[in-house]
Amino acid sequence: MIDKASRIVVTGGNGFLGSAVMRKLKESGYSNATTFSSKKYNLTYRIKTFDLFKACDPEVVIHLAAVVGGIGANQKNPGKFAYDNLAMGLNVIEQSRRFNLKKMVIAGTICAYPKFTPIPFKEEDLWNGYPEETNAPYGLAKKMMLVLAQGYRQQYGSNFIFLLPVNLFGPGDHFNLENSHVIPAMIRKFHEAKEAGNVDVTLWGDGSPTREFLYVDDCAEAFVKAMEDYNGSDPINIGSGKEISMLDLANKIQSAVGHEGRIIWDVSRPNGQPRRCLDVSRAKDVLGWEATTSLDAGLANTYNWFLMNRSNNE
Repeated sequence: MIDKASRIVVTGGNGFLGSAVMRKLKESGYSNATTFSSKKYNLTYRIKTFDLFKACDPEVVIHLAAVVGGIGANQKNPGKFAYDNLAMGLNVIEQSRRFNLKKMVIAGTICAYPKFTPIPFKEEDLWNGYPEETNAPYGLAKKMMLVLAQGYRQQYGSNFIFLLPVNLFGPGDHFNLENSHVIPAMIRKFHEAKEAGNVDVTLWGDGSPTREFLYVDDCAEAFVKAMEDYNGSDPINIGSGKEISMLDLANKIQSAVGHEGRIIWDVSRPNGQPRRCLDVSRAKDVLGWEATTSLDAGLANTYNWFLMNRSNNE
């Protein structure tokens, strides 16, 4: 059993999703949830991972630490994204076994799904093809953690569970154009274009791909509920279940920001995966969880946060 006094370590707890999970754990009454600086405990090194576990002696680990980015960052760093994410997964999973944890909750990624997965993506579709090429190294490294979790469960009886969150957004996101995801990148581009006199904004691709987005606080709630209530080997999709095209998303963000210039689509740039939308019925059936924050409300909150914290996101 996991009680409110259980020693919980959140890897990546200072990051975007991790900060939201730490807040949710505190709100839910967990008094011994902790995180750490990656400078102190670099999880790509086995000995540093062991040092973390020895110092914290966790009963539960929520593994969110990852090296992530948008299409451009994935194209520039395929080796680093594959190695770092795989190394962290290997080290944290192995030490979780050695320290005989009550439970480990692992964050996967929607990038693990095959490029041409039928809509909506069902968990059973994970192995029906190769991921979209621009983020395949990252997606495959994360998917390997599912293989490890299931293998460790079979051989050692480890209670390791695996969640597949969709694209996240919300306050606290990263707005650096070199490594940000699509929503914060668009918010910053439209805002700066508005400040420059409503100049044109250029976006990647042709606007046709679709994506699904989940507000980060909703995702954090799902992770805490899974920690509390789920003990199965099958992965669970975590998303809103609602699909939107890049064209429609750009129009929404342009309107929220108040930009009045043109949008130019640079078709020389990659679109990425053609469509993304999850079947979230398993999360509803097994966890009793559904997303509650609408895209419009989430975008307004995210833009307001950006305005209040812009000096930290240059």
